[in-house]
Amino acid sequence: MSEEALAAFTRFFLELCIDQVKFMEGLVQPDRLRTRILIWAEEEIRLGHLPPKSASILEAVLYRGELPRGEAANSVGTGDRQARRIVSALVEKGVLKSESAPAAAPRIPSHTRVAMDTGTVPGKDGVAARRSTGRLQHSNNPNDHAPRI
Repeated sequence: MSEEALAAFTRFFLELCIDQVKFMEGLVQPDRLRTRILIWAEEEIRLGHLPPKSASILEAVLYRGELPRGEAANSVGTGDRQARRIVSALVEKGVLKSESAPAAAPRIPSHTRVAMDTGTVPGKDGVAARRSTGRLQHSNNPNDHAPRI
């Protein structure tokens, strides 16, 4: 391959990469991530699937990356015991993942991704299907989850 052909291919490849990053940014809308997570959490609380004040824990984890269990009470404005119950419920429901006993780290499970990802819509049997945008096709493959947050 000549140097000119290599340069042309490199330019093409990098332009394609930039296009994909812009596309995914528009699909996921990271500037609205906090709002989508909090709306989802409030709806789950209202339905009785999550304990009250769960949204405060999720917001703290979103901003900090992880939340030591000892600091959870400060995030929800309750006592340590109630805060531990909320965190334990979030871990039990699979909304948070605790890799070590003293901290809870964020992990959005696949069944909640549809609620938070603006680029997906529920498909048959609750399987996430990406909206047709000319770049991604609908998928009925249960292993093809929405983009992770």
